[in-house]
Amino acid sequence: MSLNPASIPAPEPAGDGILSVNNIEVIYDHVILVLKGVSLTVPKGGIVALLGANGAGKTTTLKAISNLLHAERGEVTKGSIQFKDDRVDQLSPNELVRRGCIQVMEGRHCFGHLSIEENLLTGAFTRRDGWAAVKRDMEKVYDYFPRLRQRKNSQAGYTSGGEQQMCAIGRAMMSKPSMILLDEPSMGLAPQVVEEIFEIVRELNTKEGVSFLLAEQNTNIALRYATYGYIMETGRIVMDGEAAALRENEDVKEFYLGVGGGDRKSFREVKSYKRRKRWLS
Repeated sequence: MSLNPASIPAPEPAGDGILSVNNIEVIYDHVILVLKGVSLTVPKGGIVALLGANGAGKTTTLKAISNLLHAERGEVTKGSIQFKDDRVDQLSPNELVRRGCIQVMEGRHCFGHLSIEENLLTGAFTRRDGWAAVKRDMEKVYDYFPRLRQRKNSQAGYTSGGEQQMCAIGRAMMSKPSMILLDEPSMGLAPQVVEEIFEIVRELNTKEGVSFLLAEQNTNIALRYATYGYIMETGRIVMDGEAAALRENEDVKEFYLGVGGGDRKSFREVKSYKRRKRWLS
């Protein structure tokens, strides 16, 4: 596997792939190049982790997929994005939600003045299948998130961070998605709450068939629940592979799993240094 971003070929869209991002570039304010040739694939029914430090480009990648870049004066200037075999990078965000792809934003973004149940109902805004179906799905969300049932009449702004994250994921489930883009679900949460949320994500994946693309700094837990992973640095994919293989990779262990010592630079700098050292020896 080549670790030189320029030499990494775009992944071939899998026959059963639900999402295919093909060599996209993203520019902010018509000047700032943020993503450079990013390609990734999410198989139908899979959990894929998008890993990297803060500022690597993970959130921008998710917003490019969910078409939320325009609100921040960003745009996809090259490449294409396909969801369920249809090109979607020119669709409005609400049309993408209707097609089954929704993003859970970093920082949860619940409506603090609304109750938990009212927040969940906002997730069904694009649906046209009637109140009975919405009510049935709300009960299903409560089954997956028992804490939300207990707090359903509480104002979301007065619930815990973990409960707000559960509310945000539950609200996304109310749109009946086939895929969820989940941005930094572990941010600011206690380890036991993070484990609980990732267990529920796995349940939603296996029982409801929802595909997930997880943008996450916590590489350790992400690679335990994902089946495949992509590692980003400075707007590029620098490595990808099966989650089990990434967990055992010595460089990933040292720079992303906290195993090893020494002063850390960047993943690409270290790989370049190691190549130069081999050439000189």
